[in-house]
Amino acid sequence: MEQTFVILKPSTIQRGLVGEVLSRFQHKGLVITGIKMMQMTEEILREHYAHLVDRPFFPSLLRSMMATPVIVMVLKGKDVVECVRSMVGATNCRKALPGTIRGDFGMSGQENIVHASDSPENAIIEINRFFAPEEIFDYTPLTFPATYAPDERD
Repeated sequence: MEQTFVILKPSTIQRGLVGEVLSRFQHKGLVITGIKMMQMTEEILREHYAHLVDRPFFPSLLRSMMATPVIVMVLKGKDVVECVRSMVGATNCRKALPGTIRGDFGMSGQENIVHASDSPENAIIEINRFFAPEEIFDYTPLTFPATYAPDERD
């Protein structure tokens, strides 16, 4: 099964939405294989958002992402990167469709509730950036037969 990386951003923590967002992923049938709370540093954010460092809004992004601890997690499931991206919605919450996490819980382009890996390749890079191998747990929940058809379980 594929894995992806998700950050529950400070806006999620501050607004008390952690349970709501986690339950969406779990109700979908995705498996949390790694999860922890951490305080972001400028160093790790510069690495994680290297493609945005030269943008004029980057100092604001740094302040936002360091405002409170965040929750980082690894989710597992069939086509999980694409699935989570669909669940999350457009980056700018005002443009995210109702029913998506950002569409239901956000109003901002920056304070947009979650970060989700945009490709399987980036998911691997991001997982390795934030998690040691021993922090990821490979298990199959008892619910898998009710979540996936036999030919979808790999």
